[in-house]
Amino acid sequence: MACSKIFSEGGLSELLSDIMQYFRNDFSTLHSCILVNRLWCHLAIPLLWENPFSIVSRTNYNNIKYHKIRFIETYLINLNDNDKIKLNEFYTLIISDCIEKWVAAAVNTHNSDFVKFIHKSLIKIFIENKAKLYIFNGIYHNKYFDESILQSSHFIYNIKILYLKINIPLLKFLSSNCESITSLYILSFVKHNTTIEYHLSQLIKSQQNLKKICFIQEFPPILLNSNNRLNTLNTIIFRNIDFKNIHILNEVFEQLNVLESIHIINCYSLDSNFIQQIINLTKPFKLKSLFINRIFESIELLLQKSGDYLENFGLSFELTYCEDSQHLELIKLITNYCTKIKFLELTGFNDNNQIIYSTFNLIETIKQNLNYLTIDINYDYTFGLNNRYTELSSIVLQNLGQILPFKLEYLDLILTMNTNDLEIFLINSQNTFIKKLLFFNITNGTRKKVGQDNILYNIEDYIMDMKRVKYFAFLNQFTDEEEKEELFYMIDKVEEFKLNNIVVQNYNDLKIEFFDLLKE
Repeated sequence: MACSKIFSEGGLSELLSDIMQYFRNDFSTLHSCILVNRLWCHLAIPLLWENPFSIVSRTNYNNIKYHKIRFIETYLINLNDNDKIKLNEFYTLIISDCIEKWVAAAVNTHNSDFVKFIHKSLIKIFIENKAKLYIFNGIYHNKYFDESILQSSHFIYNIKILYLKINIPLLKFLSSNCESITSLYILSFVKHNTTIEYHLSQLIKSQQNLKKICFIQEFPPILLNSNNRLNTLNTIIFRNIDFKNIHILNEVFEQLNVLESIHIINCYSLDSNFIQQIINLTKPFKLKSLFINRIFESIELLLQKSGDYLENFGLSFELTYCEDSQHLELIKLITNYCTKIKFLELTGFNDNNQIIYSTFNLIETIKQNLNYLTIDINYDYTFGLNNRYTELSSIVLQNLGQILPFKLEYLDLILTMNTNDLEIFLINSQNTFIKKLLFFNITNGTRKKVGQDNILYNIEDYIMDMKRVKYFAFLNQFTDEEEKEELFYMIDKVEEFKLNNIVVQNYNDLKIEFFDLLKE
């Protein structure tokens, strides 16, 4: 009865629609769906065309495939006859994501006039068809900015996500014609330029539902003053910001009444002045992300106040230029104060075994929440591969498997591996389901020297037998040559993995950068 009710009342369509949402970014699956029948095609097509440019943005341009970017040609079919003639004056075969790379990949040219023409033509098509723009990357578009876009408010009125590199005409136009921005990413502008600060402040003030602001390279606190409409702002991201000589942070954060998350990514001058301002806050400082390449004084005070909120942590050991004792102390502080970490990224380990085992203790402490893990030895191609990298990688592979949680969304290991150590890791981790498993193997020598000792050919059976991996990427980087060897391009092996329900992907496509994850 329940089954027939679903069919009779049209519930099947709604159910399939809900299911289809889970494939929103799985383009190969969506492509398969459109081939099933008319209903499936009807449901999948809007998701495939929802943001087609993002498909290519996640693609390695050196390996771009023509069939992945046919949507550009589909758009250009709608050009009028005069514009088609103009297009043919440049070239007829076209490709890309950001059109500049698209043109370079397709016709092997960086002709700026051609690129600008394509920009203008596509925007013209969108405007004429009454399209509404939801994501606008003004950082890129700035280079080929066309004033004609300002003549069509309906096209730009519904922008939800804006990436902005300062352009005063665009700022003025957006302030008057767009009040629907929910996420605003601001990339470097001229500091202490009152004209720019005024118009940017006006843009922020004009928004009805601004939830997220990201400052990249520059942060003028005036943009978050009480005169702006910020009663909806719940997320602030600081990336590559120098907090030196900024003394009103506590005033800024005190007025943000619905702020739920603060993210600090590779910022500078996180010194006692910065931390004291945070300590003086009368409300919680909900620091959700902290990625550092410097160990700063008084960090324990920051972790005491905010460690219970911290969910994402990244540390580059080699870039901190600190003593081993400071690294060790930081790992212990994170272990003691930050037990809710979901995303952990550690790069540039040194060969101090005490630090390595303290890191294992941290992983074991947070394993209940841990979902994304990256360990990268940060191999230096200038000095070459030595015993330090080999021994460190061996310790990681021999000890990591048995302390992993039962389930991981993502595991990325950038190490110098050998078959025995990797087999130990795979055996010890066989009780862990890893949705996305990535190996970047730094291999001493050349492809010819490695020969049959190539680890890629010796562990594939282990991966298939595990049946605990959904997506897999494996890349060999040879130290004696620039050449790489990647599983993704071994068609027969890819098909063999597919028969075992494992999807092999390009390493760079599968790799997750935290900032990209945060944007989603």
